Amino acid sequence: MTYDEALALLKEYNQGEFHLKHAYIVSDVMGWFADQLGYGAERDFWSIVGLLHDLDFEQYPDQHCIKSQEIMGQHGVDETIIRATASHGYGITVDIKPEHMMEKVLFATDELTGLIGAAALMRPSKSVSDLEVKSVKKKFKDKKFAAGCSREVILQGAEMLGWDLDHLIDQTIQAMRSSSHVD
Repeated sequence: MTYDEALALLKEYNQGEFHLKHAYIVSDVMGWFADQLGYGAERDFWSIVGLLHDLDFEQYPDQHCIKSQEIMGQHGVDETIIRATASHGYGITVDIKPEHMMEKVLFATDELTGLIGAAALMRPSKSVSDLEVKSVKKKFKDKKFAAGCSREVILQGAEMLGWDLDHLIDQTIQAMRSSSHVD
């Protein structure tokens, strides 16, 4: 599957600006991590997984990571992409545990990109360009702030990667700074 094919599939099931922007950002973040972690040859694959990870969420939020497997299967999407995208729902809607480094990165950063984006909007600059780890950690501790972003999933993702929370936040901020889709 090419990036353009993945994008067409994404747009078939997602029209909302919020969901599309999130998909673009997570795709960019995944590509950045592929390069940083020595998986540059798989960059396109990582980016496509990031792009499609919430394919079903806009139309089927109650069947998230379940319906997407069916949709992708009907469109002939490679099983590795189907598994990887579904694995970010581990322990929530599916029992597909993230095993590949790419799956662990997706699991750890999906919710975190939302939290970081929300924290950036609170800054005078409204940008990640001057956002610091300590600012994100302060917002992380406030359970009412960006309440839809699961702190438990973020912590579990950091643990899966063998990273501390500060490192995960720092790396994700850097990844988001490299994205052309982040304001």
